[in-house]
Amino acid sequence: VQLQACGGGLVRPGGSLRLSCLGSGDIFDRYYMGWFRQAPGQERKFLASIDWTGGRSSYEDAVKGRFTISRDNAKNTVYLQMNSLKAEDTARYFCAATKRDANYYYERYDYWGQGTLVTVSS
Repeated sequence: VQLQACGGGLVRPGGSLRLSCLGSGDIFDRYYMGWFRQAPGQERKFLASIDWTGGRSSYEDAVKGRFTISRDNAKNTVYLQMNSLKAEDTARYFCAATKRDANYYYERYDYWGQGTLVTVSS
């Protein structure tokens, strides 16, 4: 599967963005999906994941209550709604896919998008 993320940009602290990740090349609901981010000079970190039907999701503590992952299999798309953004949310955001139950395990994701840049600044 190929993944294309979009929706990043410049936003002020306290603002919101919705990232989208479009999958192509395979049947989308075969894939467990995740969102990660990587800030300059830091490792890529798990943010959220969602299972094949959208019935189960999980979040990293730093974004729990502010970020929401969802998916629309009819549109081959997974979303990340980000609210109450902070300067420390500035990073490149990546979507990832796997046919396995991966949750926060970075190494279990087999396919990665190119990332979309989110900058939170006044």
